[in-house]
Amino acid sequence: MLTLDGLRIFLGAFQLRADLRVEPGITAIIGPSGGGKSTLLSALAGFQTLAAGRISWEGQDITAAAPHARPISMLFQDNNLFPHLSISQNVGLGLGPNLRLAGSDKDKVAEAIRAVGLDGMADRNPGALSGGQQSRAALARVLVAHRPIVLLDEPFAALGPGLKAEMLDLTREKLSGRTVLMVTHDPSDARQVADQVILLADNVAATPVDTKEMFANPPDALRAYLGQAG
Repeated sequence: MLTLDGLRIFLGAFQLRADLRVEPGITAIIGPSGGGKSTLLSALAGFQTLAAGRISWEGQDITAAAPHARPISMLFQDNNLFPHLSISQNVGLGLGPNLRLAGSDKDKVAEAIRAVGLDGMADRNPGALSGGQQSRAALARVLVAHRPIVLLDEPFAALGPGLKAEMLDLTREKLSGRTVLMVTHDPSDARQVADQVILLADNVAATPVDTKEMFANPPDALRAYLGQAG
């Protein structure tokens, strides 16, 4: 279980609070733009300093751990693929930054590429792939890293509705059993794949709520975000 215990983040006049637990499965994080959703993911990944509180995974405090030492993989909106590297090399970065992979590691990379439907494209560079294929390659890197926590910062937001729905389904299938936190501005993303939802509003990340319950009985802050009458 991922535990956020009394987290406080200060960025100038902006502040964010979180005090909650996240169960395995996909948890969507929704709320107004500029509310701190990406900031919260950055703090979990170790890229944003905490003013107070701690982060723990399965009872182990990881608050002071360096980003690379945390049991976390992160997928960004731009996919973060290196244009001068092949797809195989980009995926291999999930196993180590020096790309000196043993035979068994090369097999893992090849299997991850197959798993996301990119057979025959391992030697291509990202620029030779479509947007949807690049998203698949980025997902393959997360798969091969095999870390138990995955942070998704709107990685499919630039895709059309059909491709985005396809990638969300693929993500749910391939990341089954892991603890996934997914930032999204689109409530339909949460409805499609999320087990639970964290509403981030008024500088507070609320306790996760079952997705169906959240949208069946939305709190006032969610109604305001959705543009619903009170």
